[in-house]
Amino acid sequence: MENIKDPSIYRNPVILQSEDLTNYILETAVYPREAEPLKELRKATENHPWGFIAALPEAGQLISILLKLLNPKKTIEIGVFTGYSLLLTALNIPDDGKITAIDIDRKTYEIGLPVIKKAGVEHKIDFIESPALPILDKLLEDPSNEGTFDFAFIDADKENYVNYHDRLIKLVKVGGLLIYDNTLWGGRVVWPEDKIPPHSKSGTTAAIEFNKKIRDDSRVEFSLTSIGDGLSICRRVV
Repeated sequence: MENIKDPSIYRNPVILQSEDLTNYILETAVYPREAEPLKELRKATENHPWGFIAALPEAGQLISILLKLLNPKKTIEIGVFTGYSLLLTALNIPDDGKITAIDIDRKTYEIGLPVIKKAGVEHKIDFIESPALPILDKLLEDPSNEGTFDFAFIDADKENYVNYHDRLIKLVKVGGLLIYDNTLWGGRVVWPEDKIPPHSKSGTTAAIEFNKKIRDDSRVEFSLTSIGDGLSICRRVV
């Protein structure tokens, strides 16, 4: 074995999260394999003032593989924005699959809708313009909905992630997946409190509390990954 004076250089978080390495991943592995409809929608989203909040394509690449392995037919998405992750899901579920998609703003969804229609997957989507909690509560009023969803993707207000999880864990079946986006919150989950900008404090606190909740939730297997802005991948086991 070679003489290693400083083993830490082989696992340096600063290096692993560098912009150059992210660009290498995108250019080498993500963009060449990105489906054309997703590429078109991503580029359309870049022109939106809030385009930076869209699901990241490197996270989408992993999710697409998980969807193919899971082969879900009934899914739910909380937080749609222009629909990148929604389109990705629609492209990777069977033709008779259904997605319950919930967002408070239909206008942003309509930015991606022409691409979704052109891709031939609009029939898989039931878009609901509403805050998510009332819809989830309505679903749970009918016990027959419990354990019927195969997959859930959540990319919405972080302050409600705990509330979403409390409901979704009942709706997703044992063996199903729940994936939460932005759970590293731009890396701020490890920042000293006095360094966190005021506008980011509530989201940072919410992400930290959510990660603790999932860590301690015996109903799921759990992986907190550093892909994109952090993906918390949960598999319901109980």
